[in-house]
Amino acid sequence: MGGGPVGGGARGPRAPRNPYQLTEETPVYVISVAAELSGLHPQTLRQYDRLGLVSPDRAAGRGRRYSARDIQQLREVQRLSQDEGINLAGIKRIIELENQVAALQARVAELSAAVEGAAAVIQQREAAVHASYRRDLVPYQDVQHTSALVVWRPKREG
Repeated sequence: MGGGPVGGGARGPRAPRNPYQLTEETPVYVISVAAELSGLHPQTLRQYDRLGLVSPDRAAGRGRRYSARDIQQLREVQRLSQDEGINLAGIKRIIELENQVAALQARVAELSAAVEGAAAVIQQREAAVHASYRRDLVPYQDVQHTSALVVWRPKREG
């Protein structure tokens, strides 16, 4: 279905870091412009919003403000409806599942990063343990298979 979730459910915060920077998530289009850009009637946009298919942000006066991503999602909903013959309930379920997949992919990435970080810490700690080994102790390997007793006595200084 494209590059990401279609609906507005799991998108998270939309505010860009810089309030003057426009992103594809910045809500800038009023409903009439969004309708023109998406090729849909404004009443269709209102219906999609009521059904939760594409939920734009609201301006202070409660007017809908659509982002470039919302326009893309409107086109995708229309494509699924017209080209694929999927009813709006089916499209809503697809959107919900795509949002869930996106959330799970984000969680997997988060957990993978945590595992990689933990592995790096373990390697550092392992290296520290190896570096702390006493250098005066040498492991004894019995090269001969004899029953001779070997006694080690440290040299006395002095």
